[in-house]
Amino acid sequence: MAALQEYKCPCCGGGIEFSSESQKMKCPYCDTEFDVETLAAYDDILNNEGKDALNWEKRPENQWQPGETDGMRIYVCQSCGGEVVGDETLGATECPFCGNPVIMMGQFKGELKPDLVIPFQLNKEDAKKAFAKHLTGKRLLPKVFSSQNHIDEIKGLYVPFWLYDAEADARINYKATRIRSWSDSRYNYTETSFYSVYRAGTLDFVDVPVDGATKMPDDLMESVEPFDMSQAVDFQTAYLSGYLADKYDIDAENSIERANRRIKRSTENAFASTVQGFSSVTVDGGSVQCTHGRAKYALLPVWILNTTWNGQKFTFAMNGQTGKFVGNLPMDKGAYYRWLFGILAGVSAAVLGVMYLFWKLF
Repeated sequence: MAALQEYKCPCCGGGIEFSSESQKMKCPYCDTEFDVETLAAYDDILNNEGKDALNWEKRPENQWQPGETDGMRIYVCQSCGGEVVGDETLGATECPFCGNPVIMMGQFKGELKPDLVIPFQLNKEDAKKAFAKHLTGKRLLPKVFSSQNHIDEIKGLYVPFWLYDAEADARINYKATRIRSWSDSRYNYTETSFYSVYRAGTLDFVDVPVDGATKMPDDLMESVEPFDMSQAVDFQTAYLSGYLADKYDIDAENSIERANRRIKRSTENAFASTVQGFSSVTVDGGSVQCTHGRAKYALLPVWILNTTWNGQKFTFAMNGQTGKFVGNLPMDKGAYYRWLFGILAGVSAAVLGVMYLFWKLF
């Protein structure tokens, strides 16, 4: 004997049965009725939504050519272990990660040659001005913070990024409601209508960035985005002259998970933005399939400032192309409490004023 098809109510999840009275499928728990054809189509969508498939092609290795790395040197920080690459004319320098001196270890022997580079568009003076602007108007910033900082420690650093291209084919189901309320002389009424919403389509992603350096905080690097990749050029070692370049220590394959998360989140947000006109919307399953996935290796320009205040390290970053400046600042606890007490005092005075006026009037 063949197994019977069991349907679940899209509204409450309970088992539903065919009603001979209404000639429809009816849920005995929430009394919702469905046309048989509609329910069958909904069930077919659920059964064929599949699982996420975020697969990527293996990237071709772009190797260094003989003689390309002759003028490049590795500098290693003895404090944090960070490795950066510079040209042979670069003198004594400081670690862009922790600010301590770094020493030259020898000839650079690279892993993979970068495919692309965005040359620095802004210089150190631009970074200093952006830092000063970043401090402006911060009422709770300790007054001595800016005067005690050594902004000459700003370093221009090419950060290694993996850039991912892919096509995302997505199918996502949503549960949605519309709520209508009205009243008459005796009662207040509320009517809730339930809907099953289905979205499917393909999105093209180009140059989704993921930094490939463990020494660079991921949230800091994502905060300085976006970069204008239309200005990227084929990599040449000449672009490193006068700057540092971080060596990647997370390869393309091990960075795919972060790329998948960014692509999936962006796809879900793009699809959800099309589900409008409802009182509530919740995701009810779906899948994202990535195809034609491939990665490129690029060096992107970032100005880095590390500074210490009251024993705490603060790291700031500026996009070397667009000038976007980010970084957390310390808070003067004394100023914060004075600000908070001032607000509370103002609120208390306003409340007492209202109470006094109320007493005078009544």
